[in-house]
Amino acid sequence: MRGGGLWQLGQSITRRLAQAEKKNIARRSFASESDLKKTVLYDFHVANGGKMVPFAGWSMPIQYKDSIMDSTLNCRTNGSLFDVSHMCGLSLKGKDCIPFLEKLVVADVAGLAPGTGTLTVFTNEKGGAIDDSVITKVTDDHIYLVVNAGCRDKDLAHIEEHMKAFTSKGGDVSWHIHDERSLLALQGPLAAPVLQHLMKDDLSKIYFSDFRVLDINGAPCYLTRTGYTGEDGFEISVPSENAVDLAKAILDKSEGKVRLTGLGARDSLRLEAGLCLYGNDMEQHITPVEAGLTWAIGKRRRAEGGFLGAEVILKQIADGPSIRRVGLFSAGPPARSHSEIQDEKGQNIGEVTSGGFSPCLKKNIAMGYVKSGLHKAGTKVKIVVRGKSYDGSVTKMPFVPTKYYKPT
Repeated sequence: MRGGGLWQLGQSITRRLAQAEKKNIARRSFASESDLKKTVLYDFHVANGGKMVPFAGWSMPIQYKDSIMDSTLNCRTNGSLFDVSHMCGLSLKGKDCIPFLEKLVVADVAGLAPGTGTLTVFTNEKGGAIDDSVITKVTDDHIYLVVNAGCRDKDLAHIEEHMKAFTSKGGDVSWHIHDERSLLALQGPLAAPVLQHLMKDDLSKIYFSDFRVLDINGAPCYLTRTGYTGEDGFEISVPSENAVDLAKAILDKSEGKVRLTGLGARDSLRLEAGLCLYGNDMEQHITPVEAGLTWAIGKRRRAEGGFLGAEVILKQIADGPSIRRVGLFSAGPPARSHSEIQDEKGQNIGEVTSGGFSPCLKKNIAMGYVKSGLHKAGTKVKIVVRGKSYDGSVTKMPFVPTKYYKPT
């Protein structure tokens, strides 16, 4: 999800989001608050104390009655329910949907087992990231994927342009954009036990990145065991007419332990988990290799190429990139996007892309890009915040250990 860092607690959270949205508004050109789209849970958010703010063209809750600090900690201790219906789900169908998609993304889609998925990157001709996405092979002729809200228009235009060229040559692929569905993200230690109360299927047999079509709380849902927090959890695509009832049922079954959670804590959780925020940590000039996502490029794809920008990306895999995404600890005020990173001699070596105070670690963390060779864990750096230089060091990510549910 794109947008600015949402780290600073209290009033500064709203100020920073407003600043980020000013930049995004210029890109997307929506005129006023009356133009903002609303999810079907909008009234539910307001009724539960949601503080609504503009985000990617939507009116979304940044937080509820509890603080962003408390919401972050509660997600890791108990659980969180996020409305992520502003994101765009779509299906590609047809006997050629897999070879079509493989022209646009770096994943080995053909190699996925039915009912499983992976994180991937849509690339441009220069190897840069158009967007990141979670894709799932439902069957050999049906791919389900979710793209970021702020990238929806450009992503759909990109896919449509290539689909027209592909089908004009006899390729069999079509699409459906799931605007009739809403998307909820249930995350945290209580996610599985709470959700299990609302369905008959055995969640213990559904692992990280698995996908199922099944009934939840009486509604036909797409269930993916995934998320954006580093915790075990699920993204649930539900018919919009059933979304509010499902949200209420989840909160009711948790007996108040799973809380409605907004964009502020979602940003702190994803940063603690070392996950990229498109528009900050990934951009159209950053390749998957530079972003530390080489693992997402399938072995067969590395051998065969065949995706946009493959020549650039495969050369970086062979020779190494000139810059690399790293994790950072720092002293002083929390580092923010565009803070300069220097070596110990004061020479510029890179830039922070996301940063703030970690509610779980009680220390400053950040992500950024530095020159290759200066990316090793333990490398001492200086980080410039508001004109002053503070000590920092490169560290491995994730900052907080992930808890994805995988086979033992």
